[in-house]
Amino acid sequence: MKKWIFSWIVFVPITITSLAQIPANRTLLPTDIYKLLNVSDPQVSPDGKWIAYTVSTADSAKDKRNTDIWMVSWDGHQTIQLTNTPEAEYMPRWSPDGQYLSFLSSRMGNTAAQIWLLDRRGGEAKQLTHLKGELEEYVWSPNGKQILISMQDQDFSDTAASKTRKPFVINRYHFKDDQSGYLDNRHTHLYIYSINEKKLDTLTDGLFDEMMPVWSPNGKRIAFVSNRTADPDKNDNTDIWVMDAVKGAKPTQLTTWPGSDTRPVWSSDGQMIAYLQSSSNLPFTMYGQNILAIVSANGGEPQLLTTNIDRPVSAPQWAADGKFIYCLVTDNRKKYLAQVEIATKKIQPIIEGDFCLDRLNMSANQSQMAALWSDPYHPYEVVVIENNAIHRVTHMNDDWMQSLALAKVEGFTSTSKDGTKVPCLLFTPPGIEQASKLPAIFYIHGGPVAQDDYAFDFTRQILAAGNFAVVGVNYRGSNGSGLAYIKAIYADWGNKEVMDIIGAADYLIKTGKIDGNRLGIGGWSYGGISTNYTIATDNRFKAAASGAGSSLQLSMYGFDQYITQYETELGKPWEHPEKWLALSYPFFHVNKITTPTLFMASEKDFNVPTIGAEQMYQALKSIGVPTELVIYPGQHHGIVKPSYQVDRLVRYLDWFKKYLK
Repeated sequence: MKKWIFSWIVFVPITITSLAQIPANRTLLPTDIYKLLNVSDPQVSPDGKWIAYTVSTADSAKDKRNTDIWMVSWDGHQTIQLTNTPEAEYMPRWSPDGQYLSFLSSRMGNTAAQIWLLDRRGGEAKQLTHLKGELEEYVWSPNGKQILISMQDQDFSDTAASKTRKPFVINRYHFKDDQSGYLDNRHTHLYIYSINEKKLDTLTDGLFDEMMPVWSPNGKRIAFVSNRTADPDKNDNTDIWVMDAVKGAKPTQLTTWPGSDTRPVWSSDGQMIAYLQSSSNLPFTMYGQNILAIVSANGGEPQLLTTNIDRPVSAPQWAADGKFIYCLVTDNRKKYLAQVEIATKKIQPIIEGDFCLDRLNMSANQSQMAALWSDPYHPYEVVVIENNAIHRVTHMNDDWMQSLALAKVEGFTSTSKDGTKVPCLLFTPPGIEQASKLPAIFYIHGGPVAQDDYAFDFTRQILAAGNFAVVGVNYRGSNGSGLAYIKAIYADWGNKEVMDIIGAADYLIKTGKIDGNRLGIGGWSYGGISTNYTIATDNRFKAAASGAGSSLQLSMYGFDQYITQYETELGKPWEHPEKWLALSYPFFHVNKITTPTLFMASEKDFNVPTIGAEQMYQALKSIGVPTELVIYPGQHHGIVKPSYQVDRLVRYLDWFKKYLK
């Protein structure tokens, strides 16, 4: 693969001393989850003077997180909390004139989220809408008189008169989803809400879903994303559509790629639409990466702009002159800001370093940008982007983190036995300058199409605070290393991923950084699945913690949410039983497992249901290998209850200390 080198890349210094170098009083504790503030969703005001954003805090008394809206001045000198209620307020959006800040909330007894308006000059927020369906997205019209809404149909399965829910009646191919639960035939459609008249007009209806709506600059047309194939449940196809912003208008299809086309963004003159096209044209597009594309708003052949870098891009934003598009690029443990010249397809990194940028947002005049920024020693905060440099404007977590000693984080590259180079991360416990013969925990990321990167990682920092070296491995299947790297595990699970994990272990043992006799492994989701594959392959690991994992893959058919992937990638079980059984080898080779293993799962997880953990727990129990099973009540795939998040971290530490110390 051609290596792209740009001699003028800006490595931006953040004007905060690395927390790893600050004399500290204590190490990070699992209960610090209650102190961590999650900053997200920066939105630049139309005049560019303010940035609204959300802050999620943990309430230990109510054992839940709550989200509020905050605002910071462009120079970072003024910070104001705008909402502070027991109910969550989220998705802040500026009115085009900048006078109002809208947000979503189910406050004041609403059973569904509504749009609220807050006058930035002061006063209480006022409820704008009284919608019956489930509001998913909304966008102000350019003239500020209307709001474009995507909303799911109202749920009539439950009535106030009866406490007994009606039975689930299922007739869909894809019939269950994590958090959503069992899927009915409700759909998400587009509506226009007229603010002065308080009138809601329906733009789309029928048997399809419409998502990601955006107005054209003149407010006369809208673009959106929809899968209008014969049976959307059986594929991941989505296309870009446009229509006039009036009731009764007929949508026109702009793109026809068999994979997914998403995230449309209009150019300032309304002539072009930028969007993200998946690199995969398969019905299931997991093993792919997004490519930046543009197409005429009136139809025509799309142009692909970022195929040369072989890396996934996100968050496209047009420059005001229409000659460039800004985007974020995921690359080798980093996520950087790049500028793409449309005429030449030249891609130039603007801001890059050992950190990650996310949630890029541009002001209405397309001249100012804000984003989230994180490095290994700082949770995500808001930064502004000026003159090809970034300046941090929020410091929500500084006060409590400045008293902490954090693990040193460094990248390294291992070589697997087949010669594959694998990018990894090593966390060295606080107070230890150089790792040497340390007990180590390989904490494997989920996805699998994700990456361990140079952003703050609370879980790995906690494990390192227990005096373990902690290792992150971007095994094949991870993104950030090219499309072929992602697709390497297609229909071949538990082979190359395990090879890469073992290769990273061999490298660190050979260099003397970790103790080969005191190795642990764990992870959540595909990290849990990879843990099961690894301990069934190599018995060098003396302890394991497999969360939300599975091994008897045949039993997951029709029980989890991945039916489209299974039948595309593996084929139907009754037609290809040998493939399904081969990928279930941890269960059928459980007698080879000697690693004491802690299994964890969430009670309401439809992504990787509890059966995956329960089967392996039962199998190890049957053969006498030390094991334990923990089920978190009422939780979905991602655990959100703060006390359970703390509990999981404590159990990790206790389990690994028991067997590795």
